[in-house]
Parts: sequence; C-alpha cells; structure tokens
Amino acid sequence: MKKSNNLILLLISMFMVFNIQAQEPSERPIRLAIAGGTHGHIAFILGRKVNSDFKLVGLYEPNRELALRLAKLYNFDPKLIYADLGKMLDSVKPEAVVAFGSIYEHMKVVEECAPRGINVMVEKPLATNVEHAKKMSELATKFHICLLTDYETSWYPTTVKSFQLVNDSNYVGEIRKVVIHDGHQGPKEIGCGKEFLDWLTDPVQNGGGALIDFGCYGANLMTYLLKGEEPVSVTAVTRHFKPEIYPKVDDEATIIVSYSDAQCIIQASWNWPFGRKDMEIYGVSGYIVAANNYNLRLRNSKMDTERSVKVTAKDVAVYEDPFSYFADVINGKIKMAKYDPYSLENNIIVVKILDAARRSAATGKAVNINN
Repeated sequence: MKKSNNLILLLISMFMVFNIQAQEPSERPIRLAIAGGTHGHIAFILGRKVNSDFKLVGLYEPNRELALRLAKLYNFDPKLIYADLGKMLDSVKPEAVVAFGSIYEHMKVVEECAPRGINVMVEKPLATNVEHAKKMSELATKFHICLLTDYETSWYPTTVKSFQLVNDSNYVGEIRKVVIHDGHQGPKEIGCGKEFLDWLTDPVQNGGGALIDFGCYGANLMTYLLKGEEPVSVTAVTRHFKPEIYPKVDDEATIIVSYSDAQCIIQASWNWPFGRKDMEIYGVSGYIVAANNYNLRLRNSKMDTERSVKVTAKDVAVYEDPFSYFADVINGKIKMAKYDPYSLENNIIVVKILDAARRSAATGKAVNINN
C-alpha cells in the first residue's frame, strides 16, 4: 500500500511539473542591448510600455553623463552602461541590438554585431553613404543576421493601406506620380537635445541636413510602393534658408526621382510651419492621399467625388510598434518581402537615391542612379 501511495504521489508530481511547463510562455524575452544614446528617438525603446518581448541587458554610450541621465529618466540600472561597444557585447551577450547613435555610427554597430551573430535595427536611414550601406549588407549576409531600418511611416496604417490599394486592388491603376512631404520646423526649433542636434546638423555624422533626415522617408516609401524597383535618375535642389542656425548642412531639399514609367517628388524640409508626413499617389485612373497615419482621401474614375476614409490597425495588418516587428522577425514569425520598408534591400536603394540627390544638388545636374 505504501508503494502504491508513493507511485501515486510521483505521478501527481510529474503531472504538476508538466502542467507548469505547459503554462509557461513559449518564448522568453529577447536579450536586447542599445548602441548609442544620442538619438532623440531613444525614448521609443526606453519609454516603451510593452517589454515582455525584450529584456534590456546593456547600453553602450561613451558619454557617461548622458548615459546616467537616461538611466535616471527611464529607471534602469546604471550597471548596464558600458563605454566600449565590443566589451558590452561580449559581456552581456545580446541577441539583438538597436542603434541610437549617429547615422555614420551605424557602420560600426554592424561591424561589431554581425560577426557575433547579433541582429540589428537602426534608425532611418540605413547609412550616410553607399559604401557603408554595401558593407553593412555584406556583413549581414555573411553572418546571417537580420538588419532592419526603422521609419515612423512604416508604422502607419495608411502606408499599408495605400500599398494594398495600389498593388492588390489596382485602385488607381499604374502609378505615374507620387508626391511625398516630410519634415517639421527644424530640429533646433522643435527642441531636439544638444547631443542629438550636434550630429544631426553635421555633414559627416548625419550625411547632410533635411535632405538626409527627411528625404529618406520618400525614397523608402516609393521603393515600397514600386516593390523594389530602382529609379533611373535623381535630380535635387537644396536650399540654406537658415544658415545662422544650420551653417554646415541644408535645411530644405526637393528631390525628383525618375523611374521608367513614373516620377516621385520628395519634399524634405526643416522649414515647414508644422510637422508633417503625408503622401499623394496619382495613377492613370485615380489618386490616394495619405494625409497622416490614419486618414486617407480617395478618388478614382468610377467615383463622382472624393471619399475620406479612416484606417486603423484593426483594418490592416500593421505593426504600430517597430520593436514588436523586430522581435517577430527574429523569432521567425514573419518574413519580410524584399521591398518591405524595414528591409535591407529597400534601404540600400534608399541610400543610393540619397547619395545621388546629394551629388545632383552639388553639381546642378541629374545623376544616373547606378553611376
């Protein structure tokens, strides 16, 4: 009888262990480190409410004062702060890194992370020049890591809906012209912090001014809409309306990107009277105006008047949190298309367009994209 009771207790114990294991989450949080703390958008990750998919294990930032300020503001342990990127990576062994330093520093982050097999997400754009972009791509491919670029417009339900209307339902017919406006009053005018402003207005660390900072959005969106098609040529004009504030870089840019059968006009500015990110898509039989992240205006040849539509994440499959997207890519839950706004293939084309725009503005001539 005693043996029988022992056997019953053993079976109950085994059942309880199995049941507890079965109820545990199937995925543990991804070990996440941050490379750089000078980018004002760092609040997106440190101030994030959802934290079950990532666990912060380290912050690389050589500016100790800034790093401690961030630790106090976002309530994380100062022991997570490192002044050496390689040392941090070897010490805390993250599975993913998000880069929040200057655009020029993206290259160093990938050089350090890729050989260690660490996935990377950088803030837009991917790189300041084509040489960096190509090398980053080679490293990501060689070491089989995910390398994503984050744009705010990638989170917009209207971005995804516009793509569907253009490519899935043929709502506007073949695209002929896209006009994209991005920008604000200027980084100093809207109150960007000193550390952010220092490199954002530096022609090396940022690669340029408004042309890079906001021109990248239009290049990324157009590449998405055209499913990765490369343009034929780029023509750009930049202006320096506020040299007393931005002595080293442009603060206004107009970029015309020519394709075999379409044209994209990108208006990037640090001179708008207010912040804006909107897009107009014109096809042979209709148009789509994405006024912001949730509101569309539509009309095609079958309609007598324009129609206004509100689009939310309930209506389209969109990640309004880029880090959730990053986590699901790492975990293999989703697979990016080559022309996806976050994708490496898309963002190499973006850097090519920006590089050609910079050269065009300097020479006053159109630049063939592959020259």
